[in-house]
Amino acid sequence: MIRCPQWPAPASNRAGTLPRSRWPVGGGVPCLLTGLALLILLTACQTTPVPGSRAKRTGDEIIVAGQLFHTGTRVVTWLDAGGYDAYRVERRFSALTNADWASSAREVKALETPNRYGLRRDRLTPEQIEQVRGGGWELALLTNVVDQFVIHFDACGTSRQCFKVLHDLRGLSVHFLLDVDGTIYQTLDLKERAWHATTSNSRSVGIEIAQIGAYPPARAKVLDEWYRTEPDGRVRITIPERFGDGGLRTPGFVGRPVRHERVRGRIQGIELEQYDFTPEQYRALAHLTAALCRIFPKLTCDYPRDSAGRAVPVKLPDEELGRYQGLLGHWHIQTDKVDPGPAFQWDKLVREARELSRPARAVESPKGRAIRAGRPQSGGRAGDPP
Repeated sequence: MIRCPQWPAPASNRAGTLPRSRWPVGGGVPCLLTGLALLILLTACQTTPVPGSRAKRTGDEIIVAGQLFHTGTRVVTWLDAGGYDAYRVERRFSALTNADWASSAREVKALETPNRYGLRRDRLTPEQIEQVRGGGWELALLTNVVDQFVIHFDACGTSRQCFKVLHDLRGLSVHFLLDVDGTIYQTLDLKERAWHATTSNSRSVGIEIAQIGAYPPARAKVLDEWYRTEPDGRVRITIPERFGDGGLRTPGFVGRPVRHERVRGRIQGIELEQYDFTPEQYRALAHLTAALCRIFPKLTCDYPRDSAGRAVPVKLPDEELGRYQGLLGHWHIQTDKVDPGPAFQWDKLVREARELSRPARAVESPKGRAIRAGRPQSGGRAGDPP
């Protein structure tokens, strides 16, 4: 093993240079060359990881084409303890003895294939398909393909129940789940074609926000099971007992919608009632959106608007959808969908995501000391500050 020399750290010199008083003595070119060789060795020792040393993560990273990107909010990937793994063939919540594919295919007719995801091939040349079909994507190629971010509510109430329905019962998938406490779960690398939004699957990233959903007034009684108005007028999320603790990662979490009254609105021409999402969900979603819009240059941080600047409340025409690059509701893609519902605050999300994307700027403090203002950029490569 090579032992690195421990040079004194100069107080006022550029890193990697030595003051003249500490140059190796003996005079002449050989001594200077010796000093340079030691300097090169020292630099190598400082930058080369020690085999077996742990590569630290901060817990806010998402995985894109095998690379880690910061979001600034809590993310649990499929590789982490307690994560949800859409790569697995077996069912996650059935008894282990009959979770295998043969048993799953026999017991759940909706499961037609062991895989719940596919290859993003629609925008690739035959040569590119051959390049990536083994699993490896170059980030530059992926960023040329992805240009939509599709937002759903899961109509399941919690991310644990959502993954059970998608993976175990329907044979579907989505890249992200967003629980009521603001925890984001990533189930697949974003290079994969998740099955969540029909015609947009090959070009989109998808997220399911945990919420029981929006309903016509005649069916809105289901909301009474999931929400309770307390004596002070505030509304609290009440996960039904049959779902246990809901699988929330935040101990003792009390979830409340941003607004405490039901919101009414029309989606696809249908009058709907819905409670708003939690502040923790909006906060986490803004961080993720900011990161995605930075990672994928074609993904515009905006949503489909009508002439008055409001969210278009119906499916986009096919030609317009084909041209569109940015954030979308599921309803913009399919006429039989209404998520994320009339309560979803598009302006709030876009405003906060854009604010997070602004680079921090240096300003002068009252005492003349430089400080950092603004918010840090999200979505940087691993090693950047979150």
